[in-house]
Amino acid sequence: MATKHDLILAHIESLPVGDRISVRGIAKALNVSEGTAYRAIKDAENIGLVSTIQRVGTIRIERKLKKNIERLTFGEVVQIIEGDVLGGKAGLNKVLHKFVIGAMKEDAMARYITPGSLMIVGNREGVHRLALKEGAAVLITGGFDTTSEICRLADEVEMPILRTTYDTFTVAAMINRALSDQLIKKDIMLVSDIFTPLEKTSYLDITATVKDYKRLAESTTHSRFPVVNKNMRLVGIVTPKDILEKQDNQAIERVMTKEISYVKREMSVASVSHQMIWDGLELMPVVSDDLGLVGLVSRQDVMKAMQLVQRQPQIADTISDQITGDIQLIDQDSEGHKLDKPYYTFTVTPQMVNEVGTISFGVLNEIVANTAKRALLQQQRRNTWIEQVNMHYLRLIQLESKIAIHTRMLELGRRSAKLEIEVYLENTLAALAIVTCQVLERP
Repeated sequence: MATKHDLILAHIESLPVGDRISVRGIAKALNVSEGTAYRAIKDAENIGLVSTIQRVGTIRIERKLKKNIERLTFGEVVQIIEGDVLGGKAGLNKVLHKFVIGAMKEDAMARYITPGSLMIVGNREGVHRLALKEGAAVLITGGFDTTSEICRLADEVEMPILRTTYDTFTVAAMINRALSDQLIKKDIMLVSDIFTPLEKTSYLDITATVKDYKRLAESTTHSRFPVVNKNMRLVGIVTPKDILEKQDNQAIERVMTKEISYVKREMSVASVSHQMIWDGLELMPVVSDDLGLVGLVSRQDVMKAMQLVQRQPQIADTISDQITGDIQLIDQDSEGHKLDKPYYTFTVTPQMVNEVGTISFGVLNEIVANTAKRALLQQQRRNTWIEQVNMHYLRLIQLESKIAIHTRMLELGRRSAKLEIEVYLENTLAALAIVTCQVLERP
């Protein structure tokens, strides 16, 4: 029999992604004590069902399908460093927990070596032996070899000993970069994180009638359903518009919409949001590669997920983060008085220039796009997604230049917005852009 703790976890898992959760609300809904609710919510946070965000609260999230993506196996390390395996091939599927650089005496480095770690070192056979005996893998840099006795030891303990022609600093940087890339991938929300699986959804068989649709709509209070054939492959979708003025005995196959949009689990929520907002879709079937129906994703699910993504801190910085992190809002003058028209500033650093020492066009484009999003969020309290940027680069912007970015709203609708962005260098117009954005609806 399930305990109260298990029932609370099951209840939390059934909640839509993006819903706020409170101890008092859970206790009241399930008739349990607040202490029991609190312990279950903390457990839900530990297993990745909820996340507590400062000034927002505890939010239902969905990341359970992503397992240890922030970790690399030793086999993946071999690919990253373009290396080869000298011994211990049976351990290539084991996970790298940390790496240690062998730049000290053997007796000093022993305390840093732990099982599952990777010792990065040159042609020091004593260190190779020490690391393997402590349950660590070994990466030999500089293209050096090791003895057959060390290779046999690697086979015995089933921990790989690898070799690369790169130097120690380079391979450490390469592995660090790979781990950072994995963290960024982990932070990208996919359809698999938010969709409702097939067993929790409703759908119609191709042999159903309009009357069957009406019964299902009444019992579920939903109005849009995917239609599948006998092999559970998606063949259409039916909505209230399709059955309008149709007879109850008419076959769904004859009235359903056959040209439908669908998504796959590995697609990003951002790309689905783009399509749903632009095409005005309320529901999209989620399918496998052979078009087998595996679930549904609704417009509300996507909107909640996009709002959550906007609030969550990123695990690792992307190039975009590094650029936009240096954009500063100026909303006061030198005497502290509030400006009628706030603007933004950015200083061009060495990492942001091209081969001739002027700001990279891609960097400038990222600055303009981010400024447009921030301006809309500040002025209208609306999150956006960039649809198009049309930019004219009028004057070269040199290294260490400080630019001022001014924004002006041209159009603002329910689903889209258009802004004019002016970039000034020393009070002279240096670039002019028109930015079109999708406005994310409030869930």
